Amino acid sequence: MATKKKSPRKSGRRRYGKGASKSVESAMRRRKRGTLRSGKSGRGGKVKSREQAIAIGLSEARKKGAKVPSPKGSSGRRKSSTKRKRSASKSRS
Repeated sequence: MATKKKSPRKSGRRRYGKGASKSVESAMRRRKRGTLRSGKSGRGGKVKSREQAIAIGLSEARKKGAKVPSPKGSSGRRKSSTKRKRSASKSRS
């Protein structure tokens, strides 16, 4: 009797919600029109890369509370290591 092998991913599970898809879609549209800007309150320059537009769309979706997984390179880990370095250097002097 042959047994079915289960795939490592869960079937039927959405990683990103519909709201996330909509915000990425609107960010891409704004990039095409040339109105998408980077930085807080759009103070940065025009966004030209596709990847940056997607990242902006996903971060906007996160702020709205849509189902979006946290970014892979989360800055939380890096901040803790710099705190340790600073505290170690303060104790030495």
